[in-house]
Amino acid sequence: MKPELVYKIKTDTRLKTVSEKARKLVSSGFNAGDGYSEVWIRDLNTFTDLATKVADKEKLKEALLTFFKFQGKDGNIMDGYTEIKNASSGGVFYYSKLAPEFAAHKNTVETDQETSLIQALYKYVKATGDHSILKEKIDNSTVEELMGKALTFLLEHRFDKKYGLLWGATTADWGDVQPEHDWGVVIDSSSHFAIDIYDNAMFVIALNNYIDLLALENQKKPWLLIKEKIVSNTKKHLWDKKNNKYRTHIYLKDSPFPKDFDENKIYYHGGTAIAIEAGLLNKKQVKQAYEKMKANVKSAGAQTIGLTLFPVYPNGFFKNKGMSEYGYQNGGDWTWFGGRMVQQLIHYELYDEAFEALSPMLDRVLLHKGFYEWWTPAGEPKGSGQFRGSAGVLWSAIEQLNAQSVQE
Repeated sequence: MKPELVYKIKTDTRLKTVSEKARKLVSSGFNAGDGYSEVWIRDLNTFTDLATKVADKEKLKEALLTFFKFQGKDGNIMDGYTEIKNASSGGVFYYSKLAPEFAAHKNTVETDQETSLIQALYKYVKATGDHSILKEKIDNSTVEELMGKALTFLLEHRFDKKYGLLWGATTADWGDVQPEHDWGVVIDSSSHFAIDIYDNAMFVIALNNYIDLLALENQKKPWLLIKEKIVSNTKKHLWDKKNNKYRTHIYLKDSPFPKDFDENKIYYHGGTAIAIEAGLLNKKQVKQAYEKMKANVKSAGAQTIGLTLFPVYPNGFFKNKGMSEYGYQNGGDWTWFGGRMVQQLIHYELYDEAFEALSPMLDRVLLHKGFYEWWTPAGEPKGSGQFRGSAGVLWSAIEQLNAQSVQE
């Protein structure tokens, strides 16, 4: 790290201020944000590290174990759970005798609930040293066994043998809204199934985490073989060498979009960041990805590399009106993923780029006095005003930058 950057990091008061704000927010609960009553696993996964520092560890442990209490017989994991009094609104709710005070829900278009839980539990164990959670019994099975069951669910129910990769319903990048339905979070007869980089990169990370937690080598070996095949097949089928990017989708049958629409011209920011975390790009490719994201931000007139994707899907391609151009997951700017890309830039020692990318994210938090869920290209805050996922990824990025500056 250059001395000038070390000085900037050590003297930039924004870092400390935003870090303190993040700590305060995450210390106050595990629900996704002030716009959500639910504890969502894909969100909790991104602020577990911070929660181990500022929240009640026993309550955090219980929050993680609650997901296993709702685990399906086939191994599937719910998206989230809420107090049973909140289950009176629309949607399908699931109940468990093991957690009678809660109701759970699942957006079946996703293929990241199982992998998110394993990643979150891994972060909890690594941060706290509490390996005993792996031997906790949930309805006669250990947590370690249930983690394996969750991964097996993906291999048995979300795995395409032709490509050797996971599939889900078609969504925009990492999103949970399919185009064929007014709401779009549940697989139905209109769904189009596809393989994408986000789901498979999340699977690789979860496999790495699970393998690391397993104590015995003979337990690790079959999972290592699975991981190696997923990595190989991801690079073989999803990597677009010509365009130096991961493809948007490989459709198992057909696309929900018009035949004359070239979907692969779209660059997925979120899925690319997760692919980097999974080790699916080298340092040169990471640098190229960042430069492409910067160019996309400029073209979109956006503010940060949290820009979900670019160019966006045209209006009308998603029946859900919230998925209009630059709306929600269709070109909305999410610190929740931009912050994860900053962390990867730090990991690959691209420190100047990391600080550059982080800076406007810090400014937004301070200007609007909150960790908003997402932003329009013009910088208007949208969604939950205190979104813990955004707080968690920013805190982690700040911690990592500070740690590197101390070493210099």
